[in-house]
Amino acid sequence: MLQTILSISGKPGLFRLVSRGKNNLVVETLDSARRRMPVFASDRVTSLADIAMFTNEEDVPLADVLGKVRDKEQGKVCSLNWRKASGTELFSYFGEVLPTFDRDRVHSSDIKKLLQWYDLLIANGISDFEESMKPTEGDNVDDRQ
Repeated sequence: MLQTILSISGKPGLFRLVSRGKNNLVVETLDSARRRMPVFASDRVTSLADIAMFTNEEDVPLADVLGKVRDKEQGKVCSLNWRKASGTELFSYFGEVLPTFDRDRVHSSDIKKLLQWYDLLIANGISDFEESMKPTEGDNVDDRQ
């Protein structure tokens, strides 16, 4: 599932891959509007399955980090108000989730985005992040080029 959930540079929120055209992808917003729109090869599109967080050892896939947030929050939306939280609060919260994260390379804006994405995914009924990393037939988003 996370392979078909996309982040598009310059556009807020997350998007679900709906279909592929010859020169574009059709995506749907993961919000209440469920608005569909085309995304072209010139847009910078990243699958959530391709993202990892920096740690002091090796990078941790985003699915694992989201799973740890889910476990901390018991499957509910984030208890921390990430919109208004200070950098110190964000780093403290994230230290509980992923104690080995690299404090030099992970910024407070990265943590805010992660928590925003977590809330969006939970609100859309997507909570089995680790299972959703297993590829299914036809899930390769990079086929568009």
